[in-house]
Amino acid sequence: MFSRIFNAFKGDPNKKVIDDLRPTVEAVAALEPKMKAATDDELREMVADQKARLSAIEDLEELEQALQDTIPEVFAIVREGSRRTTTLRHYDVQIMGGTLLSGGEIIEMRTGEGKTLVGTLPLFLNALTGRGVHLVTVNEYLVRRDGGWMGQIFSFLGLSVAAVGPQQFSAIYDPEYVNPGAEMEDDRLVHWRPCTRREAYLADITYGTSSEFGFDYLRDNMVTDPERLVQRPHYFAVIDEVDNVLIDEARTPLIISGPANQSSEDYVRFAQYVRGLKKNTADEDDEPNGHYDLDEKSKSITLTDMGTEAVERKIPELDPEEGDSIYDPRFYHLTYYLDNALKAVYMFKRDKDYTVQGNEVVIIDDFTGRLMPGRRYSDGLHEAIEAKEGVAVKRESVTVATITIQNYFRLYEKIAGMTGTAMTDAEEFQQIYNVEVTP
Repeated sequence: MFSRIFNAFKGDPNKKVIDDLRPTVEAVAALEPKMKAATDDELREMVADQKARLSAIEDLEELEQALQDTIPEVFAIVREGSRRTTTLRHYDVQIMGGTLLSGGEIIEMRTGEGKTLVGTLPLFLNALTGRGVHLVTVNEYLVRRDGGWMGQIFSFLGLSVAAVGPQQFSAIYDPEYVNPGAEMEDDRLVHWRPCTRREAYLADITYGTSSEFGFDYLRDNMVTDPERLVQRPHYFAVIDEVDNVLIDEARTPLIISGPANQSSEDYVRFAQYVRGLKKNTADEDDEPNGHYDLDEKSKSITLTDMGTEAVERKIPELDPEEGDSIYDPRFYHLTYYLDNALKAVYMFKRDKDYTVQGNEVVIIDDFTGRLMPGRRYSDGLHEAIEAKEGVAVKRESVTVATITIQNYFRLYEKIAGMTGTAMTDAEEFQQIYNVEVTP
């Protein structure tokens, strides 16, 4: 209610934004006759001149101002290039949307208003900087379809377009190439020529999903040879269905796992070392009469002095007569296997916490009683239970690289986005990413 009263005095802020964009729309329209009269080569020459000029500007503030000044001519070129290749001509409202996106804003556009075509404007403009720009969409099919569809415009005007997908799929859009294995009924999918991942990121414009961009960033952070890096510094990204990517999936971690160094033999032998131990039943103030204390409430288990001595006598690395202890710094790594073996043998019960099917330990859900195949206890516990049950101990996995979607996109100098429902998340976009939303 208060915002309505405020806007009654101040005026609709959105109307002011739209009014401010009208001079740009008029400037683009005024250049349309010139672009229509130009030959294909003349259009490409204009693009090459702008790219040479803009790519030479190093200061980001100066570059941003130069991009804004260049919008009318570049958008007029893209509009004409689109008309000649796809028969689609950008409407005035799409020119407005492209202008806002070029400055790093989020726009709300209804389904059917042509977000795919709108995206060509900020992508093309910012690609002229030579820094590489990314179009982020929601699935692999749209990466290939939209990249292959809009790639006609970019390629015609002299810019390179690439796509990255799962299983290290990487390709350059090449109108002369026809993929022999592609479905020929959709011309947008057949002109992707395979290339290396690095070549895909060296293209002026690269299409991909948020997860593929993020995983490539993680892989880059794991290489030891700079020659194996594939991504360039993160300059500009246009994100389709931006609320889905930056809000709904924002905290989703991208994780690369690798095999741990732990040996399966250590899990097996420690399962044997702890067998036959007795639970301590003495009162707290009395001398222990067993090898371990078990607290069911806190789910913890610890050895008594009697238990420690009994286990240490079985560990060949230790010489208790010489005063060796498993808790000495030299042997402390062995406590990892000891603690897990104790939990596996004395705390986790077969057919209550887990069951064994074939050669696998399968967790039982505490609340539903359902089996959860594929799930594993963490921190070596699952491996210890496998050793206890005498099934094959699978090598433990550890996280070697991780980043959330939110933190990945905060690496970019500038992001922009499109969706049909941006205004509902406008406050979050502003607070988390410092990006304005305009319908």
